[in-house]
Amino acid sequence: MLVQDRSTPKSPKSHIRALRSLHPHRFSQPKNLDFSTWFSENLYKIVTISLLIATVAALCFLRNVSDTAVLVSYETKAKSLDKIEFPQINWNSVTLVSDKSPYANFRSERWIIVSVSNYPTESLRKLVKIKGWQVLAIGNSKTPSDWSLKGAIFLSLEQQANLGFRVVDHLPYDSFVRKNVGYLFAIQHGAQKIFDADDRGDVIDNDLGKHFDVELIGEGARQEIIHQYSHEDPNRTIVNPYIHFGQRSVWPRGLPLENVGDIGREEFYTEVFGGKQFIQQGISNGLPDVDSVFYFTRKPGLEAFDIRFDEHAPKVALPQGTMVPLNSFNTLFHSSAFWGLMLPVSVSTMASDVLRGYWAQRLLWELGGYVVVYPPTVHRYDRIESYPFSEEKDLHVNVGRLLKFLVSWRSSKHRLFEKILELSYVMAEEGFWTEKDVKFTAAWLQDLLAVGYQQPRLMSLELDRPRASIGHGDRKEFIPQKLPSVHLGVEETGTVNNEIGNLIRWRKSFGNVVLILYCSGPVERTALEWRLLYGRIFRTVVILSEQKNADLVVEEGHLDFIYKQLPNIFSRFTSAEGFLFLQDNTILNYWNLLQADMSKLWITNKVSKSWSTVSTSGNSDWFSKQADMVKKVVSMMPVHFQVSYKETISSDQQLLTVCSSDVFYIPRRFIADFTDLVNLVDNLEIHHKVAIPMFFLSMDSPQNYDPVLSRMIYEENPSSNNSTTSYSDKVPAVHPWNVPSEQEFIKLIRIMAAGDQLLLELV
Repeated sequence: MLVQDRSTPKSPKSHIRALRSLHPHRFSQPKNLDFSTWFSENLYKIVTISLLIATVAALCFLRNVSDTAVLVSYETKAKSLDKIEFPQINWNSVTLVSDKSPYANFRSERWIIVSVSNYPTESLRKLVKIKGWQVLAIGNSKTPSDWSLKGAIFLSLEQQANLGFRVVDHLPYDSFVRKNVGYLFAIQHGAQKIFDADDRGDVIDNDLGKHFDVELIGEGARQEIIHQYSHEDPNRTIVNPYIHFGQRSVWPRGLPLENVGDIGREEFYTEVFGGKQFIQQGISNGLPDVDSVFYFTRKPGLEAFDIRFDEHAPKVALPQGTMVPLNSFNTLFHSSAFWGLMLPVSVSTMASDVLRGYWAQRLLWELGGYVVVYPPTVHRYDRIESYPFSEEKDLHVNVGRLLKFLVSWRSSKHRLFEKILELSYVMAEEGFWTEKDVKFTAAWLQDLLAVGYQQPRLMSLELDRPRASIGHGDRKEFIPQKLPSVHLGVEETGTVNNEIGNLIRWRKSFGNVVLILYCSGPVERTALEWRLLYGRIFRTVVILSEQKNADLVVEEGHLDFIYKQLPNIFSRFTSAEGFLFLQDNTILNYWNLLQADMSKLWITNKVSKSWSTVSTSGNSDWFSKQADMVKKVVSMMPVHFQVSYKETISSDQQLLTVCSSDVFYIPRRFIADFTDLVNLVDNLEIHHKVAIPMFFLSMDSPQNYDPVLSRMIYEENPSSNNSTTSYSDKVPAVHPWNVPSEQEFIKLIRIMAAGDQLLLELV
């Protein structure tokens, strides 16, 4: 701007005059120049500015390159940080740790180890009196500082820290997993047997030797014959031992929720010689080891659980390839399995001993050892305390996948401790626990060597050898009792002999069929019930719902286009004989399906209220749009699909086939066809009720369908309340039926018991 003359201090005026003298032509009139004259006069300016722009551009380019290099370097470092480091251990350099405790000269072969947070309980006082066993109580940050019990050794946090064990640095202060210190202490002081216990259970008759196989040495122990679960089904990786001991609808903590409904007994057992049952799991009367799902959904108000198991049932062993949930309060470990006592530290407390149990069972196979489950050994009292479901969340989500992983895991290492460390590392990579437990395993193994523990010798893995066929003479039968218990809020009375011939026949017919159940009701109230009902019959029950619920193993699925999700489920069960789809508004009377041909398609094409032909004229645009999309898909079909479809469908272009598609069955031989048809639909929004009949008509002629569903009861308009008059146990299925709650489920089970009396076991 121009500087105007005005009354201002002298110094600014003099400064302005100085500026003007320096630039005498700054505000003079511009010259009238043509372009060539202007260019020649300003050439040096143009060159200077051009060089400046080029220099800035070069610098920016170099800076970007540098930044990219730095970013790549950072990402590389980040990836290297995410990668779990495998511990490097020089096994030969581990030295014995000196015992500086007041018990340096004390030795005992038999130890009972408990974690204590409160003053001694009456149950703990009884444990101390068991003859021949030394009780070791492990304190934590919650334990009273003046804790004391005559006859027991007590290790406070301070005393634990002074033992010189590496594991101490990895243990939380307020957790029962501090029992890890106790295990090492006992081994250091001569332990050959360790009974892993808690302070709320009474050993029945105060005699561990009466219930467990405390001695495994000697000809008598090695020649003892033990019942063993059959290995006939190579796909079975887990069993519920409570069934064997008389309680079918009770399940142990750590059993995958998808296996809760498997309540059928063993058709037959095999046998195994004793002497290698290095881990022995006892059953608990009163409050058995159950998870929070059972505790919350089966507890009758504030009444304490008092569940009893069959004390006369024979102990039973697990073959390689099959596991059972183990716990940390009623389990006997022999010295050959002491390495398996390690309680992981990076998972929740309610999951720690269960994951330990599965991890240890897999490694036990490397020694030729096995787990045996024993009749009731302990009575635990229900304190009517809530079980923290949040503490079990990771357990319910991961345990099924963990079992499959462990059974398939193989190691080429030549020493047991190397295999143990490798398995812990791979389990961290797979997300079953974290790097904390890799480091903890390394510390644990070194501490074992430091207290003088000797690694057991490896044996060849039976899983990798061809298994002998089970002949008739090798089959041993045992029929479990049916004992009274309390579950689903209803008390059962009396002892009932187990008449399960029908159940065996149903399992033989449908035991390799996968049931896909779409649940439109509240899954948190009914998902487990559906598994209990149908899981007894079918290979597995896959539950889909609008909202995913990982805790209950419920997958997300949208009913309008649910057929698009089915091929993914098919691919997960490649050995399944077939797949039965069912909506939860339809009740399946499976006992009336035995005569159906499992190699044919089943659908409700002969149920008029379920399967119909609709005219697109005079109806809403929705039908016209659906019909147009069907025509488009049919036009793209390969010849075999298109011919089959057009042989059945009327040539009238204004008709559309619609089916409620509440229940249908697809055998293995049509799975590839069904998948191809889903791929043809691609992203077209053909509704489930339109797509399914189109698929069925394309896969095969209706005259080839099995007519088993033609006799089902089907009503279009559901009443507000379920009525027993609308149900019949003589038909294959009933529609509709509403099960919004556990109470309604109980009512349903009672009326279905007319066709399957064993259902009364569930209520």
